[in-house]
Amino acid sequence: MQPLPDDLARNRPGDAVRRKILELQPNPVLRLIDRRRPRSEIRSWADGLTGERLTGRRLDRLRSRGWFTLHAIQWASGTDIDHLAIGPAGVFCVNSKRHRAKTVWYGDTAVTVNGSPTRHIAASQSEARRVSRALSRRCGMDVPVRPVISVVHARKLTVKGANPPVLVLAVEQLGRVLSGLAPVLPPDQVAHIYDVARDARTWLG
Repeated sequence: MQPLPDDLARNRPGDAVRRKILELQPNPVLRLIDRRRPRSEIRSWADGLTGERLTGRRLDRLRSRGWFTLHAIQWASGTDIDHLAIGPAGVFCVNSKRHRAKTVWYGDTAVTVNGSPTRHIAASQSEARRVSRALSRRCGMDVPVRPVISVVHARKLTVKGANPPVLVLAVEQLGRVLSGLAPVLPPDQVAHIYDVARDARTWLG
């Protein structure tokens, strides 16, 4: 496949977060100090960067099994998609969530972290729908997208429910679970969707 002028395949996991950290603190010395302060905004972003790098590393290992991965896909609004995984089992919009040393519980409709409710499920579903619309419009066919939450460094992750609407997985499980799902796309469709997804123009709408 030939590279495109705005080829998102060049993106590294966490590139959008790196840009945000540099925007918040351009000075490298002060940036390092801020990363060590427990409640600093930069430390929070740096924790997120660690999660995206680990998730991206796991997803990239799927390439030997017929998958394609993209990272830090930016919408025109400035928000970004952490990761896309496109392979035989379909298209997956993967959101990385680092909850270091915390207890994460998922029961079909909600994720709690140390007992406190989050918007992880609703946000992931909304993002997957938006990704599906963008890909379907540019691919000229319906492209279903399934949301996934990659949980990084949690002390404990508990998932209840046999067929949850959002896959909530420990980062270590990503490759095994996604590659173990039943195939739904032939190789030519996988390649076509990837070609569309890696083109930055797809995400301008």
